[in-house]
Amino acid sequence: MNERFPTVGIIGAGQLARMTVAPAAALGVNLLLFAESAQDSAAQIAPHVIGDFRDLEAVKEFAKRCDVITFEHELIPLSVIKGLEAAGVKVFPTSDSFQYSQNKALMRERLSEYPAPKWKVINDGDDLLDFPFIAKSISGGYDGRGVWKIKNHDDLDEVLNEIPQLLIEELVEFDFEIAVMVARSAHGQAVTWAPTQTIQSDGICTSTISPAPKLSSELAEKAQHLALSIANDLSLIGVMAVEIFVKGDDLFINELAMRPHNSGHWTIEGAKTSQFEQHLRAILDLPLGDPAMVAPYAVMGNILGGDKTDMYRPYLHLMARNPNLKFHQYKKEIRKGRKVGHVTVVGENLLELTEVIAHARDYMSGEIDE
Repeated sequence: MNERFPTVGIIGAGQLARMTVAPAAALGVNLLLFAESAQDSAAQIAPHVIGDFRDLEAVKEFAKRCDVITFEHELIPLSVIKGLEAAGVKVFPTSDSFQYSQNKALMRERLSEYPAPKWKVINDGDDLLDFPFIAKSISGGYDGRGVWKIKNHDDLDEVLNEIPQLLIEELVEFDFEIAVMVARSAHGQAVTWAPTQTIQSDGICTSTISPAPKLSSELAEKAQHLALSIANDLSLIGVMAVEIFVKGDDLFINELAMRPHNSGHWTIEGAKTSQFEQHLRAILDLPLGDPAMVAPYAVMGNILGGDKTDMYRPYLHLMARNPNLKFHQYKKEIRKGRKVGHVTVVGENLLELTEVIAHARDYMSGEIDE
């Protein structure tokens, strides 16, 4: 490796690390991954070591080969992150920031001045919010896991038997959901991308539309200001997704993710600087890139595992049907409902773009065969 260029260590080797490989190569930045398996999505294409991210000593040995450490999921124990920092390792986002994306109750408490659903932490069935409400595991949930709609005491008892402490939140009957990707560097430079509308099914994002077409320009600006303010308040270094409910003219902060995020995948083709390149710039304290869109609209669709296991042959049909369609394969084992890739298209005609993505997504997953 060229010693004049830094080495970035990523704890985790899933699709987010995989999509960081290309911009790192373009910048000449060396990547080293801490993977659980050589078959992990990014470990298939990038230098890596195999280990348990819960093992502080193993992670510290890994960190000796890196100039800065970052991560692609929230499952790393906070004690490991703090242990790295105590050993003098540069870790971004820092433990002081990252804890708010790991612990939803801490996040709600820290962001108490921001608009949010009513919430409280409970250990039993007393002193509740009005039914129905949302219950969340305080840590560890993602892609709809760890979130329940609670209609009555029986529903609540069932969840409490499994998880003894819960964050409960008022059920917001929102009009739609958006996410704002924001980046901030160590010296405080910060930028946001256009707010993205996220379309969900069973708690899993199926597609995104950027900029969010149902969002007024005034609310879009307000959402971006909220994201920038949160990034500054939490001393973010890196990129972060701020998930927001929109109801009329009101915005409600839902959750944070301090890493590249599914709602920002469109930025690879749709923005002048992708979330992945920006994350590298931010954690290396380089000047941030331009987040402006390269076309009026960008639509992204997640490919979910289904009956079809051959992810290569569909290219013949889909590439011929629309040569502007861009594909990203994660090379993960196909499982029902699992995100195994995504497709993106950019352009001017939103209706046409959404139809292209819906067709490609359904064809790749085996929902349709033509």
